[in-house]
Amino acid sequence: MGSSSNWKELAERKRESVLSLIPPEWRIENPPSAKDRPDVAGDYIRKFLTAQESEITETDAVGIAAKTTTGVWKAVDVTRAFCHRAALAAQLLNCLAEIFFDAGLARARALDEHLVTHGKPVGPLHGVPISLKDQFHVKGVETCMGYVGWIGTFQGAKNTGKERNFESEMVKMLSASGAVLYCKTSVPHTLMSPETSNNITGYCPNPRNRAHISSGGSSGGEGALIHARGSCLGFGTDIGGSIRIPAGFNGLYGVKPSSGRLPYQGMANSIDGQNTVVSVVGPLATTPGSLRLVMKSILAREPWLHDPAVVELPWREEHEILPGKLAFGVINHDGVVTPHPPVRRAIITLVDVLRKHGHTCFDWNPPEECGYNKLIQVGIKAFTFDGGHDPFAQFALSEEPVSCPQVANLLGEAPVEQKNAGFIAETNVERREVLKGFMEYWNGTGGSGGVRGDGDGIPSSQPSRKRNAHGDAVPKNDTTTTANGDGIDPATGITQTSRPVDAIICPIAPWAAATIGGNKYLSYTLWVNALDYTVVIVPVTRCDRGLDVRDEGFEGTGEFDREMMGLYDPEKYHGLPVALQLVGRRFQEEKMVAVAEYVGALLKGEGLGL
Repeated sequence: MGSSSNWKELAERKRESVLSLIPPEWRIENPPSAKDRPDVAGDYIRKFLTAQESEITETDAVGIAAKTTTGVWKAVDVTRAFCHRAALAAQLLNCLAEIFFDAGLARARALDEHLVTHGKPVGPLHGVPISLKDQFHVKGVETCMGYVGWIGTFQGAKNTGKERNFESEMVKMLSASGAVLYCKTSVPHTLMSPETSNNITGYCPNPRNRAHISSGGSSGGEGALIHARGSCLGFGTDIGGSIRIPAGFNGLYGVKPSSGRLPYQGMANSIDGQNTVVSVVGPLATTPGSLRLVMKSILAREPWLHDPAVVELPWREEHEILPGKLAFGVINHDGVVTPHPPVRRAIITLVDVLRKHGHTCFDWNPPEECGYNKLIQVGIKAFTFDGGHDPFAQFALSEEPVSCPQVANLLGEAPVEQKNAGFIAETNVERREVLKGFMEYWNGTGGSGGVRGDGDGIPSSQPSRKRNAHGDAVPKNDTTTTANGDGIDPATGITQTSRPVDAIICPIAPWAAATIGGNKYLSYTLWVNALDYTVVIVPVTRCDRGLDVRDEGFEGTGEFDREMMGLYDPEKYHGLPVALQLVGRRFQEEKMVAVAEYVGALLKGEGLGL
C-alpha cells in the first residue's frame, strides 16, 4: 500500500480526519498535558458539560433504557450528551478510532419519531448509546483495527465492494434492538497486546492517571471511554484478557462469555481461523444490570440463525436464581508473580465479606497436570500457530513499525515457520485432556469425585506451597488470604453446600492496573481462555497508599517476580480501582452476571465497591 516514507503521513491524515469530526464547540482549548493533569475522570471532564449532560452520562444503560423507551428522555438528547463526553475523552485519552456522531444523532431522531408515531420503542435498547471496539464493521464507517495498511480498504484488501458497506452481525442485532451506535474505540494493532497503542491513534492511557497508568488492552479504548463516561456500555473482545483487563483497570463490570454464546460473525480479527483458543465478544459496562440488558437483547434476536458458530441458547432467567449459600474457590497466587498489595487486599476484602454473609471460600489448587501452567502453555501454542505471518502481512501493507512492545516481544523481528497440522492436532488433544482434568477437579469439590492433586485430591483448606514454572516453592509473603478451611469438610474436601464451587475468585493481573509499558504478565487471565469458561469482572475497592504499603524486603519467587513487584508505587496507584475475576463454568453467563450483581451489592452494603 505504501512505503516507509509515507506510513506516518497516512496515519496522521487518518487521525486528523477522525478528530476533525468533533464539533468546534466541543473542542478543548489547550488540553492539559498528562503531567499537568493526570486525572481527567469525574470532576475535570464534568466542567465542560451541562448539568443535564452529566446526569445522562452518569446513568447506567438500564436507567437510560427505562427513560428512552418511555419518552421521559429523548434519544437525541441522550445521544448528544454521550457524543459530547466521548469527544472530550477522545481529546484527552486517544480512545476513539472512529467518530460517527452525525449518524448516531440521526438514528436517535428517527427513534424519537418512531416512539411518538407508534407509541412503543423499537426494542429493549431503544435510544441507548453503545460504543464498539474497532473490530466491528459498521456501514459508512472504516475499520482499521489499528493498522495503517487498512486505511481506505476492507481489512487490507482494495476494491472488494465491502469498504464502508459491510456490517457485522452483532451490529445488525444491536440496531434492530434500538441501540444508537456513535463511535468505535482504539485498539493495539494485531489485538495481541494488554495495552492499547497503534500508529494512528497513539497510546491510550488510564483516565485516572494519564501520566503513569495504562487503560489496558486490547479493548483499552473501550475501557478508557466508559471509565470517562463517554459511553455507558460497549463491546470488546477477549482471547487472553482483552475484555477483563480493561474492565478491571477502569473499575468496570465486564463479561467474557464462552465461545459460541454471542455472535462474532463478520468482525475483523487477527489470525482468523485459529480455533483452539477462540476470541470471544462481550460487553463492558458501569453496572451488572447493563450487562444483562444487552446480552438478553442480543440473544432475543436469535443470533444462532445468523452466525453458524453461535449455540442455540436463549437467555435463561431461571439460571439467575442463586442458591442461598454460595461456594468460591480462591486463587491468591499463581506460583510465578505475586499480586501487588492492593490486589491482595481486594481478595481479603471480598473473602471476608462473603464469609460474613455465610458463603464458603477456600483455596483453589488444581493438580499440576491440569493447572495454570498447563493451560497457559496451550494458549501460547495456539497464539503462535501461524508463526506471526498474519500480523506481519498487515504491517507490510504500509511498512509501519510495531508500536506495542508486547507485540514486538511476542512476534519477534520476522515471521517464523508455521506449525503443521499434526502439531495443531496434538495441541488440541493436549488441551482436551487438560480441560477434562480441570473439569473433574471442579466436580470433585461437590463430592462427585475428581482428579487427585496436592497428595489427596482435596482442595487445600490451608495455605498451599505453590510452585513456580521452575518448580521452586513460592514464598508466602503474606499472599495467602484464605488461611482457614471455612466451608470445606476437612475429611472429604467437599464444600459444605454439597455442590461444586459456584465460582473462582482470582486476580485479573498482579497489579490493579499496569504502569505504561509495564503490562508484561498475562497468566492470570490467559488460563481461563484456554478453558473457554465464563468470567465476570467485579470492582471491589480502590488503591489506598495508607493501606497498601510496599512489601519491604520482598523476595518473591525469583528475579522476574521482584521486577514486577518493583513496578508498584503507592503514590501512583492511589485512588485507582481494584477489580477481580469471578470465573464460572462454560455457558454460565446468566449465573455469573447474577453473581456479579449479588457480590457487587454485598460490597456496596459494606461501604465498598465503586
